[in-house]
Amino acid sequence: MIEITEYLRNDFKAIQSSDSIESVMDFFEESRYSHFPVVEDGVYIGCISAEDIINFETNKKISDYRYALRGFFARKNMFWIEVFEVFSRNNTSIIPLVEEENKYIGYYEITEVIRNFYETPFVKDYGDVIIVEKSSINFSISQVVQIVESNEGKILGLYISNTSPDKVQVTIKIVLGRVNEILQSFRRYEYDIISNHKEDIFVNNLKDRSDYLDKYLNI
Repeated sequence: MIEITEYLRNDFKAIQSSDSIESVMDFFEESRYSHFPVVEDGVYIGCISAEDIINFETNKKISDYRYALRGFFARKNMFWIEVFEVFSRNNTSIIPLVEEENKYIGYYEITEVIRNFYETPFVKDYGDVIIVEKSSINFSISQVVQIVESNEGKILGLYISNTSPDKVQVTIKIVLGRVNEILQSFRRYEYDIISNHKEDIFVNNLKDRSDYLDKYLNI
């Protein structure tokens, strides 16, 4: 997988704190970014939002609205999943990359980070996707792994795909393994199967019985 720093961009120069609101409005109209970094003497001081700036007075400068800047950023030593988390947490299309003492060096775009995710085996390799759910009190990642591997499955990746106060849902991508046996093992450990699988004998039997009952009632 490509190192995330290879996706660093400098297509547009950072906004200067001395820039006029009017010129920055024009920039957002051209670039369509949700935010963009603002610097002062080469030091990152925050991101200005395209949504916020439409409410500012055009004859003023960015420095007049310093209070509106948001301070999210990434560091060089972050892994791509950590950077992706910053994107998600701040609902932004770009993230500034800064060095020590907050020296600005460039930015990441969300589309580039997603492209990096597409290169992982979890996404690009062929496999079966299983989604299971269990009470949050009894849920265990180690148990999920044990169930899959005890049925000769190999996990390409898994992640918590949904949570609630009572339930935890996990998405697992596997290769090899006996899918039907894996599904039945999950049920024995009181997991609900959220995904649909043609190999699921339990569900297929229920469907056959339902079809038979419908046919019988229609006689």
